[in-house]
Amino acid sequence: MKDKKPNIIFIFSDQQRADSCGCYGQKINITPNLDKMAEKGVIFNNSFTCQPVCGPARSSIMTGKYPTEINTYVNGRCLPTNEKTIAYFLSETGYEVGYIGKWHLASHRGKEGPGQITFDCKSGPVPPERRGGFKDFWLSSDILEFTSHGYDGHMFDDNGDKREFPEGKYRVDVQTDWVMEYLESRDGKKPFFLFASYIEPHHQNDHNHFEGPHGSKEKFKDYIVPGDLVGTEGDWEEEYPDYLGCIESLDSNLGRIIDKIDKLGIKDETVIIYTSDHGCHFRTRNGEYKRSCHESSIRVPMVISGPGFEGGKKIKDIASLIDIPPTVLKIAGIDTPKEMQGRPLQDILQKSCTDWPKEAFIQISETQIGRAIRTARWKYSVRAPGDHVADDMKDSPVYIEEFLYDLKEDPYERNNLITDPKYTDIRNDLKNILLKRIEVIENQRPGIRNIQD
Repeated sequence: MKDKKPNIIFIFSDQQRADSCGCYGQKINITPNLDKMAEKGVIFNNSFTCQPVCGPARSSIMTGKYPTEINTYVNGRCLPTNEKTIAYFLSETGYEVGYIGKWHLASHRGKEGPGQITFDCKSGPVPPERRGGFKDFWLSSDILEFTSHGYDGHMFDDNGDKREFPEGKYRVDVQTDWVMEYLESRDGKKPFFLFASYIEPHHQNDHNHFEGPHGSKEKFKDYIVPGDLVGTEGDWEEEYPDYLGCIESLDSNLGRIIDKIDKLGIKDETVIIYTSDHGCHFRTRNGEYKRSCHESSIRVPMVISGPGFEGGKKIKDIASLIDIPPTVLKIAGIDTPKEMQGRPLQDILQKSCTDWPKEAFIQISETQIGRAIRTARWKYSVRAPGDHVADDMKDSPVYIEEFLYDLKEDPYERNNLITDPKYTDIRNDLKNILLKRIEVIENQRPGIRNIQD
């Protein structure tokens, strides 16, 4: 690779459970390419989102800050235009920066600085100043489910012109065709950072269904039911085959990307990062698909391969999406800025690392104002009192304990221990850990009451 900095390809799925992948326990062979990446690269077995909803999670990946720090704690709050994203940092160090796919960080409702401002580009192009610094290549829709379906639609190019999907072609295939075009157009003079943001396997909002490739329902009709869904209601029984179809398509197209960089002779100088913004519980934990503290909402796949991420390592330490921005910057030789909350995942790969965080901190919004931590064994979650939706409040002066799960004995989170007196000491220990995290990240120390108080 000589003195050239590695290329970085970030492949981002939407609403993908970790256990949908073979390398995370899926028994159906639908992710052979990701599984091979894990065999040769590094898999983070305990990786979690920092906010289980689309826009907030994406804002954290772009900035290395928690959503409440930059007022992107609910969907519909744009990424502040004065935030320095990973794209800006990489540009400064000589990278070409490109973005293809779903953005979900431009449209805005509510307050943005002084006064009330509403900016809507859900069905129109994202203006340059709202692209988070991706200045060299742009082919995107702010909210892709508003401009497309599984087999029709469009995105917008750098000039704001529509680029239509070819008739009859599946959305993942079309987007990957455009990724291929981008890769083929590089002249190799500068390293590149390409963020490929797919919407699959997210459900199609206006159709209220998951949309896999044609034939998915028949192909995956005999699926193995994930343990957390067994015996529950929700809509998984009908929707899971299409969900699996989406993921098989994503993996097939991951294979196309890997083959392309191999043919272009840049595979050995390219880092590939694969992860997702959050998971999916299929309306079994609340009235929609995520926005809860449960594993099905917060646990995501995270596999990295390429220079610095080799050897088939399996990492058990807790990893978070908040660690992705420092990781990307370190690949490019950039030190972690002091304003970023996470740490480079490269640190975990060093045997000398003894101070890695023992828990993931999770903010939950829209269905509630919630906070949670996930340790190697325990899940502890609190929520603000009342039934209000956290659309205009980013935090609370007081929280009530809601969930305590022993993930060693109860991996599918069926037995809530939050009121069990046998776990009082554990609950108090976890409460103190959570309060320390809130104090550091949110600059406040709220009260936390037991649900029985």
